[in-house]
Amino acid sequence: MRYINDLRDGEMISETYLCKTKQSLKTKAGKSYYSLLLQDKSGTLDGKVWELSQGIDHFESMEYIHVEGQVVNFQGAIQLNVKRVRRSHEGEYDPADFVPTSGKNINEMYSELLKYISKTKDNNLRKLLESFFVEDSDFADRFKRHSAAKSVHHSFVGGLLEHTLGVVRLCDYYADHYPLLNRDLLVAAAMFHDIGKMEELSRFPENDYTDDGQLLGHIYIGTEVISARIKTIPGFPPALASQLKHCILAHHGELEYGSPKKPAIIEALALNFADNTDAKLQTMTEFLNGGDEKATWLGMNRLFESNIRRTVF
Repeated sequence: MRYINDLRDGEMISETYLCKTKQSLKTKAGKSYYSLLLQDKSGTLDGKVWELSQGIDHFESMEYIHVEGQVVNFQGAIQLNVKRVRRSHEGEYDPADFVPTSGKNINEMYSELLKYISKTKDNNLRKLLESFFVEDSDFADRFKRHSAAKSVHHSFVGGLLEHTLGVVRLCDYYADHYPLLNRDLLVAAAMFHDIGKMEELSRFPENDYTDDGQLLGHIYIGTEVISARIKTIPGFPPALASQLKHCILAHHGELEYGSPKKPAIIEALALNFADNTDAKLQTMTEFLNGGDEKATWLGMNRLFESNIRRTVF
């Protein structure tokens, strides 16, 4: 099987992929075409069916399809111009080949995350963390397998865990260098900041927004989940609960980025920086890895609002 991250500009391919999305659109001239998002475990690929004629069989999104076409470079990223397409038959593919998965060891990452809990000195925060990550096996299993996004960054199995661990590491580093930070509060907030994504996004292979994800969003959902669990811990200090929830509510930093509150305490500010750093650097990494490896300039990226260039040594 030719995985998406191995495809190169100019190649002709005949391969099966998961059709993640299918849109029927029109060109400026009024001509109908299909815009597809194809997926395998290595990533996603934009596909275009420009000629809706013979050789283009009926298919829908979330189906495995066999496509024939040419790989082209469009604005620094590869794209597939599809010439022929049909539904794939059972036995032609293994579903495990179409679920993108973290390149890092999931169990090792989770073990590292648990070490931060064991180092938590505040008894209330440690009990709260343990109630999710240690004692709740269903939560732990789902957390390990969930993604951190639909498409922007860490959008793969284990992505939520990988992103969370990255944010926790940064927050622990911040606490070493800025003594005013409450390490236990900051690290706990880092571990909890995105748990709402487990309800905001459906599981693979869909990995799409749920109704609650669209209506409420992961920041609100996560805060509600934490608030409910805190009530099960006798004597949990109200001020500590409010500060922890504030960190989650403010972790996107700005109202226009989806945070109901802007950071009002130093731990919330640090969490915002750590979350933004890990998300943006991973986004840039995925863009660089997905671009033409022979190209220096990879084209405009709307998230960074910049024409992205590889570092040349």
